[in-house]
Amino acid sequence: MNILYAASEALPFAASGGLADVAGSLPKALVAAGHNARVVMPYYVNTLKPEQKEKMTYLTNFTVPVGWRSQYCGVFMQEVNGVIYYFIDNEYYFKRDNGLYGYYDDAERYVFFSRAVLEMLRHIDFHPQIINSNDWQCALIPVYHHLFYKNQWGYGDIKNVFTIHNIGYQGQYGLDLVKDIVGIPPQSVSIIEYDHDINFMKGAIEVADKVTTVSPTYAKEILDPWFSHGLDRILRNKQYKTCGFLNGIDVDLYNPETDNTIAAKFTSKNLKGKAACKSAIFEEFGMPQYDIPLIAMISRFADHKGFDLVRYVFDEIVATDMQVVILGSGEKQYEDFFQEMHWRYPDKVGFYRGYNPSLAKKIYAGADMFLMPSKSEPCGLAQMIAARYGTVPIVRATGGLRDSIIDAGDNGIGFTFQSYNAGDMLNSIKRARELYRNKTEWKKLVSRAMNADFSWEASARLYIGLYKELTGEQ
Repeated sequence: MNILYAASEALPFAASGGLADVAGSLPKALVAAGHNARVVMPYYVNTLKPEQKEKMTYLTNFTVPVGWRSQYCGVFMQEVNGVIYYFIDNEYYFKRDNGLYGYYDDAERYVFFSRAVLEMLRHIDFHPQIINSNDWQCALIPVYHHLFYKNQWGYGDIKNVFTIHNIGYQGQYGLDLVKDIVGIPPQSVSIIEYDHDINFMKGAIEVADKVTTVSPTYAKEILDPWFSHGLDRILRNKQYKTCGFLNGIDVDLYNPETDNTIAAKFTSKNLKGKAACKSAIFEEFGMPQYDIPLIAMISRFADHKGFDLVRYVFDEIVATDMQVVILGSGEKQYEDFFQEMHWRYPDKVGFYRGYNPSLAKKIYAGADMFLMPSKSEPCGLAQMIAARYGTVPIVRATGGLRDSIIDAGDNGIGFTFQSYNAGDMLNSIKRARELYRNKTEWKKLVSRAMNADFSWEASARLYIGLYKELTGEQ
């Protein structure tokens, strides 16, 4: 089966969040299962490393309609881990200095990208049966296919799957962009119109053959106004074609048995190396090491990540005889709070402001517990990575956290709490602290966590089944 995976970011070339992990891992799993899966993404000139640029192969160029104008588009190619990546090149749109997104013309940038993906198929030697588009940046691919391409030769048998990674970002803009940027005829504007604006994601939900989310629970949650950010009405109407598949992680990249970036390697049967990794964290943060649990948080500091709960009971967490390390950045109120906690409890609290991938790996490997009390979490990868390194997750049962972490009381691999309540979160932390005192039972829990199957193999089988359903293959 030929599958084109369209994403605005993908590892190892560009990343700002979990989408890049998925776009870098799922196609590789599809290829491993015997399918021809390829990725298409923008050519972010200032994000790619020099050695990556040197390995690029130029394929072709053509023009792309963007509203009333035509824009140049080049296509480059590179193969990594058996997966072919296509890169859509236009320096006007994708040569930026301050990250991937957040520019005044993001709507135009990804209108261009969406049209370019479809135009590219005329010029390359690859004919996809499935185009799997991801998040709002790629949401117009199924819309443009529906409006302009499906009746053209070579496009009629293509099926569109649209995947929602985070429904909070929808591509919402004013109706004035329709003619000048989006280029949709007046009689078709209703496809993308929603609440008196245009909404790229709504358009994809409207016309895609299937809509997926990144966990089964999240697929149900987004039917509720509490989680849907306004899209629950259209999702309830289209729930017959909506489903959720839990993401996986790259178990080769995150493998404590082979990871050379951590202080010492270890396995579920021999945890001596994990003790060395724990000691390395204290050296890194300049903290004394006590014979008590070390609980970690690695995250963007955003309200929906549950940091208001953490702030409310942080003194109690420290008082339960635990040490804490936090790595992250985001909302200033939380950055300032954790800095203050580090000053107040210098021997108990370590804080790193920002994101450091190398240090994050060391924390995953060395901490005893990993706290993730999200208000909403479409899937989450951090809890899976933590479990892979034997760091027991403590999570709120929402979205992918509910689907991936079963409570230790039910012979699971972590600790969960149901309501979005600081007291309930603290109770789960205390339960973890009590079990930690029983070294025999704690080792059993760590072993179960490390042996949980979070590979992409199971998720890839689900996607393949969906693709086959759409194409009629057996």
